[in-house]
Amino acid sequence: MQQTPLGSQGLTTSPLGLGCMGMSAFYGGATERGSVETIRRALDLGITLFDTAEAYGPFENEKLLGRTLGADRDRVTIASKFATDFTDSGEFIGLDGSPEHARRAIDRSLRHLGTDHVDLWYLHRVDPNVPIEDTVGAMSEAVTAGKARYIGVSETSAETLRRAHETFPVTAIQSEYSLFERDAEHNGVLDTARELGIGFVPFSPLGRGFLSGTVTRKDDLPKGDARRNLPRFSDEAIDANLRVVDALRSIATEKNITPAQLALAWLIHAGTVPIPGTTKASRVEENVAATEVTLTAGDLERIEAVSPHGVATGTRNTEAAMARDRG
Repeated sequence: MQQTPLGSQGLTTSPLGLGCMGMSAFYGGATERGSVETIRRALDLGITLFDTAEAYGPFENEKLLGRTLGADRDRVTIASKFATDFTDSGEFIGLDGSPEHARRAIDRSLRHLGTDHVDLWYLHRVDPNVPIEDTVGAMSEAVTAGKARYIGVSETSAETLRRAHETFPVTAIQSEYSLFERDAEHNGVLDTARELGIGFVPFSPLGRGFLSGTVTRKDDLPKGDARRNLPRFSDEAIDANLRVVDALRSIATEKNITPAQLALAWLIHAGTVPIPGTTKASRVEENVAATEVTLTAGDLERIEAVSPHGVATGTRNTEAAMARDRG
């Protein structure tokens, strides 16, 4: 697969990555065997960006990715994140962006991943009690020490992104962005990233499953799946959201592609590097095919007409979580 620059600091990756979170946390239904097959199939197809975090499990997702990549580790870009602190046994402590925690966290991630460096190390969430300059300063120490090649931030405001970049060059920002969630276009984050040469990595690029076309009712989600508690998946919202999916499916069908491929192609066309998550090798194959999709000006106009900013019914997360994430 052709590689693409991610940011302007020298990192290159496949134009689409693999989000590994659901293999170990939050969504449910994953198996070890299926997750391993999915990661290996992604490798076979040329995906080089694999996204994980300490909080997924906690720790279990990093361990899974590390042992599955094995001898192929040096072929890929491993992206991981820190911010929420846990005891070594996985008990939740709290959000901690202190330099002391950053120094502990990078060593713990390297141990769990079974590697001597993380290629892209993100601050998962901003700690409101710690100046971003202090956190990023400690992250830069990991780069100097060779423990991380590049740094990133996740779910920050445009102002915080700018302050972080002034402290040390930020390679990428990770935020939710999709045809269902376009706030990044309107809150200045996407424009600021482009201005500063910072790569944009959309998580949940398929609307947390809506745009994959596989969710038609809440009962499609496994028991214990965190999405069951999200406003966008409420009984009141789901039918309205599926009407948007149906409109996008009509466009996709005319192009002989799936709604997921249309949604991912739209993000790739926008110059971002989406990281759709899945636990199925067949879904990786479908997603990778999106890198070959060409969208015409007419396609983009039709997509805009049926899926403008604010089209989704219900917020993307709970109000408490969204308030926490406005760093």
